[in-house]
Amino acid sequence: MKNNNHSALRTILEFLLLFVVVFFASQLLMRYVLSKDVVQGTSMQPTLENNERLYSVRIKKPKRNDIVVIHAPDRPKALYIKRVIGMPGDTVSSKNDKLYINGKVMSEPYLNHKFERDDKFERDEINRWASQQGLDPSSIKFTNDFNIKTLSSTRSAKVPAGKYFVMGDNRLVSHDSRDFGFVDKSKIQSVVVWRYWPLNRMKIF
Repeated sequence: MKNNNHSALRTILEFLLLFVVVFFASQLLMRYVLSKDVVQGTSMQPTLENNERLYSVRIKKPKRNDIVVIHAPDRPKALYIKRVIGMPGDTVSSKNDKLYINGKVMSEPYLNHKFERDDKFERDEINRWASQQGLDPSSIKFTNDFNIKTLSSTRSAKVPAGKYFVMGDNRLVSHDSRDFGFVDKSKIQSVVVWRYWPLNRMKIF
């Protein structure tokens, strides 16, 4: 009987020890390797929608077109989710809705250009947004012309070493490097790798 009690106690202690190890291992993993993030707002539409849930990797080095979670340069303790457009040493500009990196036109399949196809709903949305901004709707481009050399937020011919130029996929509303400037490497928290919620939009990036 004593042997049975001793065996049961040992099993319970082993289980508790395993639980403690797993708990602390998961805490360390989430603190130093992974991050769970929630999309807030519409600046990454159509790629990411408001309230979608993501996993991102803290130790992954960002590459061009990666979606990253950054510490907001202009809002203490806030996080932004944006796409890496310009890497250190790149020239970056946009003209007539075409993105140029180092003088070459870049493909942007993640953008939504439906409003350019005269979709009534999209055009109405553009008209409303332009009216709110006091702009002529006919002059609106999905990505307004810019050059990092002349942008007031950057004023640099190239993306400086150790910094990145980021933008949201919904260029009409995104608050990004065009407004707050280059993002220092140390301000990039993590690189998005998986959308796990909602289930019908689950995707690995």
